[in-house]
Amino acid sequence: MTSAHSKLYSDDVSLVVVVVDTNPFFWAAAAAALPFADFFAHLIHFVNSILLLNHLNRVVVIAAGVSSCAYILDSSDVSPSGGVGISDTFDRASRKAEEFIAQDARATAGNGSVASANAASLLSGALSLALCYIQRIFRSGTRHPQPRILCLQGSPDGPEQYVAVMNSIFSAQRSMVPIDSCIVGTQDSAFLQQASYITGGVYFKPQELNGVSAIRRLSTWDMFVQFVCQYSARIRRSVQPAGQNSVVSCLI
Repeated sequence: MTSAHSKLYSDDVSLVVVVVDTNPFFWAAAAAALPFADFFAHLIHFVNSILLLNHLNRVVVIAAGVSSCAYILDSSDVSPSGGVGISDTFDRASRKAEEFIAQDARATAGNGSVASANAASLLSGALSLALCYIQRIFRSGTRHPQPRILCLQGSPDGPEQYVAVMNSIFSAQRSMVPIDSCIVGTQDSAFLQQASYITGGVYFKPQELNGVSAIRRLSTWDMFVQFVCQYSARIRRSVQPAGQNSVVSCLI
């Protein structure tokens, strides 16, 4: 396998894999402030801003539910020759997201061991899917877009996923794939704090107690300069946010 240090990257071309938390228990609690449909609309604007920066940019969206995870959007399916419109692709992504949430909710309802109050999304599985996609791109040619993973997390961490999550973090580190994190819930994520620190990514959580403000800022300039612009992100990654827990509990 090609060494991470020998990979050739295309300047100004990005591959962004977005892991979006679709935990139905979290979004049911947040529905009064912001329904999932509105959140997804902000996410689509964010994805569109990445694609507008460079027509060679690629964005993949992975839904992380309680019992499963799946790809719901791949911008490479959009034909530059006009075969498939971007709006049509995003409409299909919205339908796929709704279908996935309904399917995941049914699977979760049949699992009596899931406690709704503290149910965690399947972050470990989503990170694995993201890394598999990136490795497939790495092996597709001699030059590659610069990859990174963005996690939009609202659910609490699942302690039972610790080993799998840490393995994914170390795999991302070895592949030189930064993991950016945006917390849209009220609780910090120790998993993602470590993921962003270890891989050189950005960990972002609003100062307000209500994480809904982070969701609304997905389509604003603040989120744009943090997660879209590569050069701005590089500068921010060199600064350790105050209070961020960067201690790895143990090595796997």
